[in-house]
Amino acid sequence: MKRLFYFVLLLVSVSAVHSCKDLADEDGNPLLDTNTNSGLNGKRALYREITDSDTLATYYYNGLQMSKVTTRGASVRDVQYSGDKISRITFKGFLDSDNNGTLDLDSTSYEQQFTYDGTSRLESISEKRSVYNRTPAVPPTTPAGPWVLLTKTQKLYKLVYSSTTGKLSKITMMTGDEVPGAIFSFTDYSETTYEYSGDNVSKVVRSYGPIMPGGAFGTATEKLGYEYTNYDAQINPYTLLPFAYKISFILSTKYGDDKSLMLSPNNPERYSVTDLSVPIPDPDLFSTNYNYDPQTYMRKGFGVNYIYKPL
Repeated sequence: MKRLFYFVLLLVSVSAVHSCKDLADEDGNPLLDTNTNSGLNGKRALYREITDSDTLATYYYNGLQMSKVTTRGASVRDVQYSGDKISRITFKGFLDSDNNGTLDLDSTSYEQQFTYDGTSRLESISEKRSVYNRTPAVPPTTPAGPWVLLTKTQKLYKLVYSSTTGKLSKITMMTGDEVPGAIFSFTDYSETTYEYSGDNVSKVVRSYGPIMPGGAFGTATEKLGYEYTNYDAQINPYTLLPFAYKISFILSTKYGDDKSLMLSPNNPERYSVTDLSVPIPDPDLFSTNYNYDPQTYMRKGFGVNYIYKPL
């Protein structure tokens, strides 16, 4: 009986140490949830996104500037600045290209360069991307093969803002594969339009199609719609991230526009994703109930917990 008591005590001690570790950042500073009654007063930063089974993202800072983001699959985004503006983002790791919740087996690396207009608004993003694959391991005798270059692509994103509201209204993307020995040209495009309810994004439509000889955009071959409704009046965690990073993250995969809720100051309790290219569109619906901290920052929604740290 005495042994059982000490065993239980040991388990409690280990659990307590693990919990304390989870409530500190990489420097050992306490995080928001150390006091769920009073919350976190003063300046804060978004530190981590976690689910019950995984860590989705961890944000690292150099002073007040977000400098690195790690995501699933040991993936890393390094963020560089020119003054207070993001000038370059590099990514190495694994993406969920088809947005099905599972990381690709192929490895991806890309570099994005950011350009701003005379009013300091993000104007364009140029990207060079490489995708690698390898033969899988066959346990227990055959290890995985070396990573081999599969494709190299170039992309150019151009952002347009409303002349009346100043809000983002459209993003145009052109992309093409690099072919050894051939002159590069863009072969495909996408156009994304944004609508708002107040300051919150209410509707996003993205169309995809070919670029015709001469450079004209051809008829769209794919079209997806995203709608966000039932916004609360509380603070969206992603308001703490730079606008340029949020755009980069949304555009990092072909079907990442469901993350457009990142662009809103508040939190939608409901959103839908609809294939608009079929005769009878049938939306997929998603909804949640939010949890907030005392400073009205959203703390949990759509199965994701948001952890903050003081700045």
